[in-house]
Amino acid sequence: MPDNGSENSVKKNGRSREELVRELEKRALEIRKNLLTLCSQQVIHIGGDLSVADVMTVLWQYQIRYDTKNPKDESRDRFILSKGHAAAVTSFNQAAIGCYDNADIFREYAQDNGRFAMHSCNLINPHVEVSTGSLGHGLPVAAGIAQALKLKKNETSRVYVVTGDGEHGEGSLWEAIMNAAHYKLGNLVCIVDCNGLGFDGTLKDITGLGDIADKYRIFGWNVTEVDGHEIDELIDAFDHLPPTSFDKPTALICHTVKGHGVDFMENQVKWHAGRLSEENRDEAIRQLEDAFNRKWGGQ
Repeated sequence: MPDNGSENSVKKNGRSREELVRELEKRALEIRKNLLTLCSQQVIHIGGDLSVADVMTVLWQYQIRYDTKNPKDESRDRFILSKGHAAAVTSFNQAAIGCYDNADIFREYAQDNGRFAMHSCNLINPHVEVSTGSLGHGLPVAAGIAQALKLKKNETSRVYVVTGDGEHGEGSLWEAIMNAAHYKLGNLVCIVDCNGLGFDGTLKDITGLGDIADKYRIFGWNVTEVDGHEIDELIDAFDHLPPTSFDKPTALICHTVKGHGVDFMENQVKWHAGRLSEENRDEAIRQLEDAFNRKWGGQ
């Protein structure tokens, strides 16, 4: 099975590293523009969508092994969105590799019988592995799937789960972290979006989470820390994942900024979720495009 079943995925194919990074950054920009446009039409969890947009772009458009025409192929990688309110950024990345069209998302979002909403549902969308929303449960489910794949002697598929740092206040998540290490689930990759903010304040004030990377290490995980907005670092982290036969699960700790790229949204609790005016949408998109152009110019 190819690394990604869609011809729209970004692969090396003789590209220089700089060309690869630029293409993925351009795609991440398009994801953010789609998110902001949707946010001017509907209430979405825009702050957390923007914080994890780069991570999700590299995961879905570069890394994951997934056949868009056969979403239940047994050799596929599995994806669980434990941070269930980041449904919009997931859907737009799936659209980017051919699961559906962007127009489908704009048309169906939050509509009766629509496939897209604030949380993903596998009853109406075949590209959703597991319905999620209640925080703290996605990683336990992912660990169970990873263990089942081991029992089935599936030695190639990985299970990727995206969590938020805020949900690490849930005890069920730490039980899964402990059990994943105990059962040596080297096919499990937990991606943590560490933006430091929850729904109602900073995690420092709410949970006193401390150094989350050290906690994973103490629980027996293989840990990699990256800047979650540096595409080059994310590519490198995915390229250097241990084999699925490794005796430790991997935690990819991504340090991010909630509302990243938009000055009036960055690190603002009030933009955990909301709706943009058209004026603010246009200003936000202008800021993102200007930042991309400053970095890459006319390339």
